[in-house]
Amino acid sequence: MADLNAHDQRSSAPRAGYTLPVFACAAAIAALQRLNKGAVSLSCISLDLIRPAEVVEIEVEQVVSLDEHSAIAITRSDPGDNLDLTRHTPIWAWVQVEALSESDQLRGLAEFQSQDWITIEGGEGVGRNLGADGQAAIYSYARQLMLENLERHRLPHQTVTVTIILPEGRSLAKRTSNEAFGVVEGLSLLGTSGISQPLSAPGQLAAFQEQLRQKAQHTDTLVFCFGENGLNLAQQMGIGDRHLVKTANWVGPMLVEAGMLGVTSILLFGYHGKLLKLAGGIFHTHHHVADGRQEILTAACVRAGLPLDALQQILAQDTAEAALQILKLLENDTQVPWTDRVYEKLGETIDRRSHTYIYTHSQQRVSVGTLFFDRNRKIIKCSKKGATFLTQVC
Repeated sequence: MADLNAHDQRSSAPRAGYTLPVFACAAAIAALQRLNKGAVSLSCISLDLIRPAEVVEIEVEQVVSLDEHSAIAITRSDPGDNLDLTRHTPIWAWVQVEALSESDQLRGLAEFQSQDWITIEGGEGVGRNLGADGQAAIYSYARQLMLENLERHRLPHQTVTVTIILPEGRSLAKRTSNEAFGVVEGLSLLGTSGISQPLSAPGQLAAFQEQLRQKAQHTDTLVFCFGENGLNLAQQMGIGDRHLVKTANWVGPMLVEAGMLGVTSILLFGYHGKLLKLAGGIFHTHHHVADGRQEILTAACVRAGLPLDALQQILAQDTAEAALQILKLLENDTQVPWTDRVYEKLGETIDRRSHTYIYTHSQQRVSVGTLFFDRNRKIIKCSKKGATFLTQVC
């Protein structure tokens, strides 16, 4: 694969990579070329990223014809210097072609739109979007990328069906928050660009801190959002952009930086399955660093006074979202507001530990509040301090 960053190898700058849609597209092109051009060398495929407008070369690991109408090609993900669980995962593209009959060709010329000649489907390991009637989680950029690139290699009057397969997708998805946002049974082909910026690599922290410095010049109350879901929900709630700062997983360093800049109030605004890590003192929230979410949540449930059988159920759940559903069921059965009680305890703990973390590392005192939302982007709970800060930024 061509090096994205032609720079001195001694440089510490993080290396960008490519997003999953790029490798899926490259595999699909390789399979289609094998069917249309035969036994040509396909160790490397050129494709247009569209966003950005750049032609790149992607290595192809294997390509084979199954018969005269179908072929499979395999690429492997390279996200660059990201702490990305899809690194080196195989991406398969199974491509099937069919030549239209003469009568269909005449009809097709009049009736077919360009996208009708090519069909993109999700196979094993590609997630299903529960919010879109179970459709494959192949989003707009991935579809545009494949449609535009494959159209350049499709023969006249040839229909092409592409099925993307992620053999490790189902198991990898269990280590993501996909299910929390309605994507089940696999990974998403997500992204708005072909470039995978190393947001989790140490070199990227400086970019987040620079954004923080710019915002701190204009307000002393900030809202820290972990990712795009939080930013989008915060904007929908009317929180002004001048208060919003994206932290990704770098919550600890960003809290300390805010303290050093003289920020007086911070609202931590995030998905509960990510935020509750802070209640356990985990201030770098990437799953590669630490987890313990179920244990942290169970400890909060103990403090809230849940019965033993409920505690055992919550501790046994695979995800924070599943544990939240247990709380809600218990709430319905007992008519006791367990969810509110538990997340009140969590919010109090996060507020306190975040304040202490900032003071320990900067000798600055900053008030911190917490707002949790669930997989449906509905507010679960806002701590008392968080509720106060919310009125200041909306």
